[in-house]
Amino acid sequence: MSSYAIDDDFKDVLGQLPTRSDFSTVGKIRKVRALRAEMAGAIKDRDDIEKEDRTIPGPQGAPDVAIRIYRPARIGSDAEGGAEAAAETTSRACVFEIHGGGFLFGSIDQMDPWCQRIAADVGCVVVSVEYRLAPENPFPAGLEDCYTALCWTAAQAAELGIDPGRIAIAGHSAGGGLAAATALLARDRGAPALCFQLLEIPELDDRLETPSAKAFTDTPLWNRPNAEWSWRHYLGPDHTGEVSPYAAPARATDLSNLPPAYISTMEFDPLRDEGILYAMRLLEAGVSVELHSYAGTFHGSTQFPGAEASRRNLAETITLLKRRLGARD
Repeated sequence: MSSYAIDDDFKDVLGQLPTRSDFSTVGKIRKVRALRAEMAGAIKDRDDIEKEDRTIPGPQGAPDVAIRIYRPARIGSDAEGGAEAAAETTSRACVFEIHGGGFLFGSIDQMDPWCQRIAADVGCVVVSVEYRLAPENPFPAGLEDCYTALCWTAAQAAELGIDPGRIAIAGHSAGGGLAAATALLARDRGAPALCFQLLEIPELDDRLETPSAKAFTDTPLWNRPNAEWSWRHYLGPDHTGEVSPYAAPARATDLSNLPPAYISTMEFDPLRDEGILYAMRLLEAGVSVELHSYAGTFHGSTQFPGAEASRRNLAETITLLKRRLGARD
């Protein structure tokens, strides 16, 4: 690995992190998926969060989609009455979360700790979606799963205890790219309404022509070779011609009338510049944006919560969501 000025908070883990990966075949990708699932281990549930797994109808002609719903645990019971019971019947804001994994990996379980934390600390409902992965299911399969699940969430707002005017979309890495693309679809298809988009270290641009995409070829966890495999598989072996902006949102020519956004980037991340450029283009299109680029970090560094930058990122996300989702129009 080249000499990068990565924060000392990460020095104890850097030597254990991969900088070269082979994602060339479905078989190799499935082995990585299995290893990641094994490493994740059992997830400890919080006492203050209720979780519910559901399967909902998928896009037309496609398989059903699995989702996981997180709610702050009920206080008392309806029989006890009083202000606490009444508060539990109030519609809550919703964060619709899309996991990362380079379009090739990841799962609902991967984001389970984050979703529990957001539901508890923000006091909202979180809906997490298990979308189809490439290369078995290239674009637009995963995106259509996300959009279908988002539409279902909005349509079932009353049953889920969600305020339909306070639905935000969120995603990390490839999930951030899918969140941005889903926001574009929601705008262009006329529904559902979104009040905010949280794009953490988003994967947005298949062209890989930015300075960071060219420079960071051996950074830990994610680098240019990984990104090349990611886009090759996501777009599919039969892809020809122009790339859809719903696959790579950085290619969208019109970013107007999108929900306000928060975008985070990491200093030593090949995706850094595409996130910054997307934020700038949103601003140029009249969309309110908050952008935070964390110094001394790398793609996926927030997986290590002991680092000060990781703690700041989580605290900022929670504070931001509280502010953006707490008030009604």
